[in-house]
Amino acid sequence: MEVGNEEHYEAIGVMSGSSLDGLDLAWCTFRTSKGHWSFNIREARTVPYSPEFKARLANVMLGSAVELARIHRDLGSLIGKACRDLLDGNRVDLIGSHGHTIFHKPKEGLTTQIGCGARIAAATSTTTVCDFRTMDVALGGQGAPLVPLGEKLLFPDHRAFLNIGGICNIALHGADRVIGYDVCIGNQALNFLAEETGLPYDTNGDLARSGKVDVDLLDRLNSLPFHSETPPRTLGREWFEEEIKPLISDRAIPLANRSCTAVEHIATMIATSLRQAPGTVLTTGGGAHNGFLIERIQALSDKLIKIPNALTVDFKEALIFALLGVRRWRNGTTALGSVTGASRDSVGGAVYSPN
Repeated sequence: MEVGNEEHYEAIGVMSGSSLDGLDLAWCTFRTSKGHWSFNIREARTVPYSPEFKARLANVMLGSAVELARIHRDLGSLIGKACRDLLDGNRVDLIGSHGHTIFHKPKEGLTTQIGCGARIAAATSTTTVCDFRTMDVALGGQGAPLVPLGEKLLFPDHRAFLNIGGICNIALHGADRVIGYDVCIGNQALNFLAEETGLPYDTNGDLARSGKVDVDLLDRLNSLPFHSETPPRTLGREWFEEEIKPLISDRAIPLANRSCTAVEHIATMIATSLRQAPGTVLTTGGGAHNGFLIERIQALSDKLIKIPNALTVDFKEALIFALLGVRRWRNGTTALGSVTGASRDSVGGAVYSPN
């Protein structure tokens, strides 16, 4: 909607991360004038997955094609209901849904995010944008990370960003070029270990803090070939299942020590990646609540780790996918080739109109 020289949009962003916590939804207001964007998160919430649905998401990559189709349908319906509940009878211009990544093999030209956009649009009577990654992959890119473009537009006072989600990634914003890439595993590993105690995650890193670093395990984690690859590079859940999970499942090592070692591995990889970071590092994602992990990153890095307000910490990615939905709707760039390795910047995303 245009008012004078300013454009104003209401949008919901939806994100389902690899840590399988649930759906993050952010109802956002955007204003843009002369190329400058501002935002406000009006309301946000996380809708946890039921244990049954979480198990379906975790196991679908090992199942049949028809089960993949069914969960694609069912997640779309679930997202649609969650958006409708958030709006409570109100209206927005559009919904931008990242969906949930099941397969991510960009070297094979393959990335799959489920959560049927048509069902979201039908359930909400709202234009829905989804499938943000595939155009970039078709152009030879990694399909991710896509968030750095939103960071550039919405957080212009910062030039270094760290997100600690199921996977950890960074973005470094230079004067004329943005680079961003996946650094290492994140909450996928820490949550997996916490589940041995019957808890969904390690509150404040207390389990890890109680243990000691296992030097041999740390060396094996740090020496995984992915960590020596040159960016751009991205990770998917396949990598956790194939490379990380077998190492941290060794019950000959006490659980607290495995958890402490996983934290040390993550902190080491992040600190190494931040060596060239310009200035303060704006840090978000569920891992920003893990006090022990943040302490270890800060201890190993000379960069100041800044944690913003709770809404930004928990919903920055949902916020940015709301923005990318708006930009796709306006035929604006949604992916930066300098970040993903694609042959050029691109406009990505499938648009479903309920009309």
